[in-house]
Amino acid sequence: MGTSFPNSKTLSLFSLQALFTASFSSPSTAFANETLSQCLISHSQASHPITSAILYTPANSSYSTVLQSYIRNLRFNSSDTPKPTLILTALHESHVQAAIVCARKLSVQMKIRSGGHDFEGISYVSISSPFFILDMINFRSVDVDIETETAWVQAGAILGEVYYGIAAKSKVHGFPAGVCPMVGIGGHLSGGGYGNMMRKYGLSVDNIVDACMINVKGKILDRESMGEDLFWAIRGGGGASFGVILAYKINLVHVPEMVTVFRIQRTREQNATAVVYQWEQVAHKLHEDLFIRLVMDVVAGKNTGEKTVRARFIALFLGDAQRLLSMISDGFPELGLRSSDCIEMSWVESTLYWMNFPIGTPVDALLSRAPKGLMHLKRKSDYVRHIISKDELELLWKRMIDLERPILTFNPYGGKMGKIPTTETPFPHRAGNLWKVQYATNWHEEGHEAAQHNIELTRKLYNYMTPFVSKNPRAAFLNYRDL
Repeated sequence: MGTSFPNSKTLSLFSLQALFTASFSSPSTAFANETLSQCLISHSQASHPITSAILYTPANSSYSTVLQSYIRNLRFNSSDTPKPTLILTALHESHVQAAIVCARKLSVQMKIRSGGHDFEGISYVSISSPFFILDMINFRSVDVDIETETAWVQAGAILGEVYYGIAAKSKVHGFPAGVCPMVGIGGHLSGGGYGNMMRKYGLSVDNIVDACMINVKGKILDRESMGEDLFWAIRGGGGASFGVILAYKINLVHVPEMVTVFRIQRTREQNATAVVYQWEQVAHKLHEDLFIRLVMDVVAGKNTGEKTVRARFIALFLGDAQRLLSMISDGFPELGLRSSDCIEMSWVESTLYWMNFPIGTPVDALLSRAPKGLMHLKRKSDYVRHIISKDELELLWKRMIDLERPILTFNPYGGKMGKIPTTETPFPHRAGNLWKVQYATNWHEEGHEAAQHNIELTRKLYNYMTPFVSKNPRAAFLNYRDL
């Protein structure tokens, strides 16, 4: 891909501020006179030319395939979804620079896509016309240096490639990031990035030590040359707000050669309310080596077939099963964890376990960019700072059964998350938060009416949770924005 980091290279161009903060509502005269393709080609370097091989317009037979290959939310893959004028699958940093020049020159909005997992599709959809996509798919190198315990990861790499790259070099290193291996690094890290080691090591952005980006003045900068203010902003403030992120340098973290995972579920009839209530009390207080996610959904009861609420507890423990059993026995006995529930494996294998891959799946499955299946999605978020009582939980179950489809996920805080100052990065949700809430609704039905119905279900559950979550302001996670 021709990029070496760190680097600093000046490109004469207009200020990019308007590019990243403004919308262009109609085609300009310049755009009518000079096509975007011609502009990109003419502004590329002779040593790294932009050719038709990496430019895709609606006239190109591969256009739809390239566009749809990284659309992860089917809500934004309909016939009436606004389509880009062009997709540029850049191969070199000069291609990115040319894209910025032409976006300014022709007053056309540029959308930056790394993995396509933005739940509102903002990396590949725009209400402004015209717009084009700068696709970072080819910026996907992962350069791991075990001696310094760091890695340079390009914005178009997916988390699975990062995990695989680290594990190929070391059995005792990892990186604290998301549990979905197909998520792109660029959007994940620039929005904050969290995963099942955040209680031990904080967020992904808490472990970034350098970056390479094109700023609003057209320079390719590293941390030293961009300055600490801009470096602060791109670690959780949204990368596309400040420029185009080319790569991040991350600190690797230590993991044991063997970790332990488990899944346990309880329905309402199996005393789920009491177990969930106890989880509320202890999940944020348990040893930081232990992360227990709580997922609640509506299922059919085994005996009666009537709808009930199921609570699932999914855990990663950075240690062996014997130590975990002792810890749960002392701190969370209501869970009823048994030795037969515990599975020991390597850390990289646990990343597959958390995505429901069968045990024994080869770790090169992390390199796959093909999703198991796509659905229409809606996500929202909240933060909880006070315990929800048993009576309130029972009422919540009734409301979930009424709505049926939305799923609640609670991710516990505490540990390292409570020790990092709120001003350390743009991600402010630190001490005082007991857990983060994700609202998730998935559906297969096509059409606007089905989408509006399911979005409304999600928002109804969100509204019901109002008394139990943060207030003044009601906090939200940037990467779970609701537009």
